[in-house]
Amino acid sequence: MIGVDTNVLVRYLVKDDPQQSAAASALFASFSPESPGYLSVPVVVETFWVLRRVYKVSHIKIADVLIDLASSEELVVEHSDIVRQAARQAAEGSDFADALIALNGRERGCDYTATFDSQAAHLQGMKLLS
Repeated sequence: MIGVDTNVLVRYLVKDDPQQSAAASALFASFSPESPGYLSVPVVVETFWVLRRVYKVSHIKIADVLIDLASSEELVVEHSDIVRQAARQAAEGSDFADALIALNGRERGCDYTATFDSQAAHLQGMKLLS
């Protein structure tokens, strides 16, 4: 298994640098179910942020991309079920990172995750600390 950093994943997705994009595409083409690539949760979160903030990709399109990546047989995505759920919530307007935090806490058995973020507090599993 080969781990993939955010910058490689972004080049693979946006194809904005001919040399790096070609190298990233070749790496992804080499992955198979028997020899998959690996995406950690920090890479997924950073990728969402970079695509949204730097490349101005819609949260709906990013959510679709992340769901596809987390469903791929050629990739192992850390906590893929949570990533897919958080991506679906992001497609509906929630912050992806906040959704991921809430879902991860719930999966780990937290009664709730305390937050000072009033936007995050609307997510199931989050509670505003006052």
